[in-house]
Order: sequence, then structure tokens, then C-alpha cells
Amino acid sequence: MPSSLTNAVGASGTFAIGPKTVHRLGFGALQVTGDGSWGPPPDRDEAVRVLRRALELGVDLIDTAESYGPYISEELIRQALYPYPDGLVIATKCGTARTGPNVYIPLGRAEFIRQGCEMSLRRLNVEQLDLLQLHRIDPKVSLEEQLGAVADLVSEGKVRTVGLSNVSLEQLEISRQLITVTTVQNEYNLRNRQSDDVLHYCEREGIGFIPWYPLANGTLSRPGGPVDIVATATNSTPAQVALGWLLARSRVMLPIPGTRSLRHLEENCAAGALTLTGEQMTALISFP
Repeated sequence: MPSSLTNAVGASGTFAIGPKTVHRLGFGALQVTGDGSWGPPPDRDEAVRVLRRALELGVDLIDTAESYGPYISEELIRQALYPYPDGLVIATKCGTARTGPNVYIPLGRAEFIRQGCEMSLRRLNVEQLDLLQLHRIDPKVSLEEQLGAVADLVSEGKVRTVGLSNVSLEQLEISRQLITVTTVQNEYNLRNRQSDDVLHYCEREGIGFIPWYPLANGTLSRPGGPVDIVATATNSTPAQVALGWLLARSRVMLPIPGTRSLRHLEENCAAGALTLTGEQMTALISFP
């Protein structure tokens, strides 16, 4: 594994999101808010340091959402990183309302999606969003209305590329008849691989797959389990094994581990250089 953490992020490979090519190992900015993604972080200064350190280590894909905080994650990104370097891609999300910790309510009305985009532009202080993701499809609103609102924002130059989050394969296929989809963000990790069909589709179509909850926190380090065995053999941590497995799993995989801790950030970034053997990959498939 390279001694330089920057080299480690670079070793994760690259993927093109519109006109920008980013390293496949990114950063998820949900955890820089309060518990349950509600309210400010316990230590705002530390959150700013984590965001700045991520860029120093070569991370150039940051995932956030207007609903994280709500609003606080985007505000912290601007505070920490503006003016943004040319190669940075900030991916944000719209289409959910918040009423409390860990509560996300789909709200796909066209006017709410437009409002979310307009406010994200203002909070991030940009004229165009690199990647706007529909956070959840609202079953109470037609897909045509939801994606039509996003398509209008693209045609107006306020959004460069579009992603979907928490979607089934059927929803993805239907959506692509209405709009160009650059990325998909679904839960995916060693413990939960229910979106394998969506991942395989993304591989065939060249769509980026952003796995949220990539570390399956608290479930990976069982002593004597496959993750523990591989971590010992590779002189790494369970979190690094989980991320290394995701990166090796697919060329379109774009993991976005998040943290409030500088130490954990550096640990996660080191995973970009982890190489797993075919035998180790097979053993990890058996998890849990």
C-alpha cells in the first residue's frame, strides 16, 4: 500500500461524471451534521477540518443533500471548501422533507424539486450543480412530473448531470426513457447486496453506482469472520476491507464513506490502495 494517502486515493481509479473525471473513492457528507443527520455537528470546526483534509488527500467527489441537517451539510461544504477547485464534483440531492432525526419524507412535487435545486445553488454558492440526485421517488407524484422538473433544471443550465437514489431496476429503466441518468445511489455493502441487479445494469450501461452505507457500520468486525480474516492477512482494518471490496467489485462503483473524524477519514482513504486477491473476494462474498 503506498505510504502517501493521496496516492492511495488515486489508486482507487477514476470515473467520469459529465465533463469531470473523479477518483472513485469519494466522501459522504451526511455525518458532518448532527446525529440522525439532524442539526449541527458536535464540533463544527472539526467537521470543517475533515472536509478540507478530504480534498488534501485527493478526494474530488463529495456527496451531500439539502436534507442533511437539513441544509447544514451544504453550508459546511461551502464554508470549508469555497472557492472550489476546478476538478471537484459536489453531488447533492433533492426531493425529501425532514421532520426529525432519521426521518426522510419523499416530496416529489415539481415546485419542491425546483425550490430544492435553487436553494442548493445558493447554499453552495454555485451557478450550476455538478450532479443533482432525486433522493427518493415519491409514489404519490407521477414520475413524469418529478423527472420533468429535473429535466427543466438541466435545460436551464442549473444542473449539469442527474442521478437517482433508492431506486429499483424497473424505476431506473423507466426513468432513462425520460431523462439521462449519470449515477445511481442505492444502499450496497458487504451485508446488503439487494441492489445487485441495479449494479449489473449500471455496469452494462456505464452508469456510476454510488453505494450508500458502504461500511455497514458495526457489522463487519466479528472475530474470526471473513472480514476479520482478510483484514489480518492484509494488515488493514475491517472498514478498509469493506471499501476495498466495493472498489474491486465493479469498475463503476463509487464508494462515499463518511465520518466526523480525521483519523477515520485517513483510514478510509487508505483503502483506495488495498488490493484483494480473487480468493479473498470470494471469501468476502460469504459475509455475513
